[in-house]
Amino acid sequence: MRGPSALASLVAAAAALLLLIDGGAGAMYKVGDLDAWGTPPTSKPDVYSRWAKSIRFALGDSIWFLYPPSQDSVVQVTPRAFAACEVSDPVLKLNDGNSVFNLTTPGRFYYISAAPGHCQKGQRLVVDVPMANGTYLPPSANDLAALAPVSAEGPAGFQSALGPAEAHPSAAFRSAAGAGSVVAALSFAIFL
Repeated sequence: MRGPSALASLVAAAAALLLLIDGGAGAMYKVGDLDAWGTPPTSKPDVYSRWAKSIRFALGDSIWFLYPPSQDSVVQVTPRAFAACEVSDPVLKLNDGNSVFNLTTPGRFYYISAAPGHCQKGQRLVVDVPMANGTYLPPSANDLAALAPVSAEGPAGFQSALGPAEAHPSAAFRSAAGAGSVVAALSFAIFL
């Protein structure tokens, strides 16, 4: 016969299993879905802005920049530095060729290449991360100034709260992972 402590242990184990299945871990997105972070092809100069607009980022997601470390790097910068392609005072600089930025707070984040001339050729990215409730922070005056030369449309967060018109394939994975928790919970309920 099962005692209260055995049942409590079973419930704790099930809760741990649910966390492993859908522990709130976000998706990881390879920047641009390209082979590497680099200057965009002349046929697609807006590849990074289009890519960012195709994804509804969420807290806990990560963005992954892959590039040859001897040829490039990625820096997180302020909105003003983004607009000017200025890399002298970055928020954060990574140059290992396999750089991951974790999106742990809501807001607008600006990334550019520190390789000479690359940012001016379009190798820059704005990522807009909504709050936990799905709403985006309003753009600051610095955000608006930074985005003016990039696009009249702004980043994905400036769209309706419903998100991008075309969902990125990774969004389906996030939905499937969430469904895994429901399946595990139902299986657990049947077991009891």
